[in-house]
Amino acid sequence: MLELRDVHTHYGLSHVLQGINLRVGEGEVIGLFGRNGVGKTTVMKTIAGWVQPTQGEIIFGARALNGIMSDQISRLGIGLVPEDRRIFPGLTVEENLRLGFMQAPGRSRAEQQRKLDEIYGRFPRLAERRRQMGTTLSGGEQQMLAFARVLTGAPKLLLIDEPTEGLAPMIVEELFGLMRGLVKEGISIVLVEQNVHAALELTNRFYLVERGRVTLEGDSADVSSRAKLIEGLSV
Repeated sequence: MLELRDVHTHYGLSHVLQGINLRVGEGEVIGLFGRNGVGKTTVMKTIAGWVQPTQGEIIFGARALNGIMSDQISRLGIGLVPEDRRIFPGLTVEENLRLGFMQAPGRSRAEQQRKLDEIYGRFPRLAERRRQMGTTLSGGEQQMLAFARVLTGAPKLLLIDEPTEGLAPMIVEELFGLMRGLVKEGISIVLVEQNVHAALELTNRFYLVERGRVTLEGDSADVSSRAKLIEGLSV
């Protein structure tokens, strides 16, 4: 479904990604692990078109994404749930959700309403707060809103960046339950997550990123691979 081939990304003179190679199969969940500042978020932003690679190829299906703007990439079926959630101030929960329809233009008002009803069925707390300003929600509710807004576009691949950071254990379990449900629906996921042990239970494979490079690739179910990952994160 997705392949990165020798991808380099710069922020000005800063060479952040230094030859990233990874692949994501249909219906697969990939974990992207590493310490803070090694380039994981930049990988996500580069795939989503928020940052353009300076070298290498990004292939989604049979299409190269290099040079394509982020709004076009989202319409191709890639959705990013960013670490900072990007809830729009001054807009209600429902207004934030309706902005998600820009990812799938051409829907009739009836189709949009059916999709909203489906989203509210999946996120009953958002349904209760649909008239509330999005930025006044709790941290967990804002994360659910960020998920829900991306799902309005019916993505084939989700890029999820640090979804559980700073959230209560009960909300963390709820979000992992949500992601497990999305996987059952056939949505592929690339997950950046500091809760490594919980993430390994969800993912099929993982990559360890250090200083802008992949230094380890492994099977999440393999005991030896997991041990090498934990060792790499603790060095």
